[in-house]
Amino acid sequence: MKKLNVAIIGQGRSGRNIHGAFFQSEANQLYNVVAIVDALADRRERAKEEFGCDVYASHTELYNRKDIDLVVNASYSHLHYHVTMDLLNHGFNVVVEKPFCAHVEEADAMIRAAKDNGKMLCIFQQSHFAPYYRRIREIMGSGVLGRIVQVSIHFSGYARRWDWQVSQRYAGGHLRNTGPHPLEQALDILDMDELPAIHSRLDRVNSFGDAEDYAKVLMLAPGKPVIDVEISSSNAYSDFNYIIHGDRGSLKATLSHINYQYFKAEESPEQHFTFQPICKPDGTPAYCGEQLKWYKFEEDLTGSAFDTAVKLYYDNIYNHLTAGEDLIIKPEKIRQMVALFEEVHRQNPMPIRF
Repeated sequence: MKKLNVAIIGQGRSGRNIHGAFFQSEANQLYNVVAIVDALADRRERAKEEFGCDVYASHTELYNRKDIDLVVNASYSHLHYHVTMDLLNHGFNVVVEKPFCAHVEEADAMIRAAKDNGKMLCIFQQSHFAPYYRRIREIMGSGVLGRIVQVSIHFSGYARRWDWQVSQRYAGGHLRNTGPHPLEQALDILDMDELPAIHSRLDRVNSFGDAEDYAKVLMLAPGKPVIDVEISSSNAYSDFNYIIHGDRGSLKATLSHINYQYFKAEESPEQHFTFQPICKPDGTPAYCGEQLKWYKFEEDLTGSAFDTAVKLYYDNIYNHLTAGEDLIIKPEKIRQMVALFEEVHRQNPMPIRF
């Protein structure tokens, strides 16, 4: 099987510890890393030792090479648009890290550039393939929980942060940094072409920068479940990442464990609305109460968004480039998330301090 040659731009936590780690793992049988780009000399030297490949200080140095099948753009978030546009216009297929970009106009320009140049553009939203999300979607799709009323997705904890990811000038903040994972899933569950109604709140609580470290986003649309997304660095009691309400059951889940339970309507007592007071057998007042037969399930999950999901993501990229398989993460869909970013920031303007 032919291997594809890859160049990685950036050797930070994403470029080295996620993309690079996957390409160096036994799970990767489809790609060779042939070039690494980083502006820092020490990171270039380390990459040369770890990958045994050519290293460059600027992505523009890749333009003289004709052997690169795919470039992974893991540069700083605020550079994603400019670097990706440059790559597409120089004839490279591109995987760009999240966040895709800051503005809808930038998303449109990248999508157009990919089409005009006949190149692939995909955003690294690998959590779509995470075992926990795939299993949750499977349970929801089975219908056992009934009509889904609300989906709450909370990626929260308690932490303080002071690096570039809390700088607005660097496109930092929880909404664009952590948010793309739960927000992509939320929009996937809603499955709408247009943006839902959005109610939001951003706040800076424990961050030493000027970007938000608290984000609450509620999404509402007719005939759809209420979506509640929370990304907070001020919640020390965040025990579950997912809570799902259904009219026949409920689900709660972390990233490694799922509990869900449901009842079957045909096995449940038949009830009818009444204005008459409800009484106990002795005639004294009573509260509505019945015995439902609950079917309860609990399961552990193997794999994570940083191993299993990365492999499935890159399998899809490989099959797209070599066999024409449809991209599962379509840039047109992630454009919707960029529109959501803009709307939330419009609702919650924050002063730039640095």
